[in-house]
Amino acid sequence: MPELTSGATALILTALLGYLLGSVPFGLVITRALGLGDVRKIGSGNIGATNVLRTGSKPAALATLLLDGGKGAVAVLIARAFAGEDAAQMAGLSAFLGHLYPVWLGFKGGKGVATFLGTVIALAWPVGLAACATWLTAAVVTRRSSLGALVAAALCVLWAPLLGHGSLVILIAILAVLVFWRHRSNIARIIAGEEPKIGRK
Repeated sequence: MPELTSGATALILTALLGYLLGSVPFGLVITRALGLGDVRKIGSGNIGATNVLRTGSKPAALATLLLDGGKGAVAVLIARAFAGEDAAQMAGLSAFLGHLYPVWLGFKGGKGVATFLGTVIALAWPVGLAACATWLTAAVVTRRSSLGALVAAALCVLWAPLLGHGSLVILIAILAVLVFWRHRSNIARIIAGEEPKIGRK
């Protein structure tokens, strides 16, 4: 954990800001704006980039990926600029929770992979890039985005101390546990050999 240098008010405000940024459902907004329908009624029903890809629109999926990652990163950077590293971690956690449980959608959000990666990149870019490389490698090899995400989240807990960012271990461990929790249905399908491959509509 980082040293606590921000006051309670600053931490509360950055947590609120992070949650509000994280809760913007870009996947849903983009698919509706492009006339692709309600992404919640397609494929897995998830609002993330992988399910947006199942609409057949790669640009929509890419935009969702970048924006979902960006909202976590922006929350961290704003909190760091106006408060400190403790506030940055608080904002990152809150943005992640906002994506998973957005108030606007009845607390039914995404699975958090892009937001996880964007948040970690903003907190410590070497750790974030290592996580992205891990996800990409595992996803390409297995052709399953969910499995790549699980491997990246798990190994990110190791990347942080190995790359000199031990203060992030607790936060990353919390985020990783939430990633696994949100992917519990995927894990069951992976075990059963029924998890869809990347690109399948």
